[in-house]
Amino acid sequence: MEVQHLGRYRIACHPDRFSVECPKGSTKFSGLAASKSPKLYVASSQGEPIYVGITRQPVGTRLRYGWKANGKHGYHGYAWRHEFAAVDLDIWCHTNAIDRDCLSVETVEAEVVYLIRKAGDWPRFQTEIHFRRATAAHRSIAAQIAATYGIGA
Repeated sequence: MEVQHLGRYRIACHPDRFSVECPKGSTKFSGLAASKSPKLYVASSQGEPIYVGITRQPVGTRLRYGWKANGKHGYHGYAWRHEFAAVDLDIWCHTNAIDRDCLSVETVEAEVVYLIRKAGDWPRFQTEIHFRRATAAHRSIAAQIAATYGIGA
């Protein structure tokens, strides 16, 4: 499993939309962040992870979906969009996924959330998580991601 950190993006939270500043200064997602490859993303505020998610969609598409949700079909979208003026969004891409399979990234997602919980508490806006049997590779990648936030295994 190969996972590449795509960088830290700054997301400005507006009531009905968001805007993005990419690590290189542009105002849109591009490259692997805009691809349909499986990705794990962590929203954080002041270095504290507040939400961990995954997507196969381009990240901009996934964020728009989370921003526009209104409770129809039970999904209310990202609660954190109402709580912060801006958040950081780190994105990792599973670069060698077979047929865009998300199960490995979903396993890493659960391990990252577990490490955050083990260090103190659940991410403040985490609403669900899907646990799967993890391998040493999943746990290793999760530990590297958690270390981004000063969280040790």
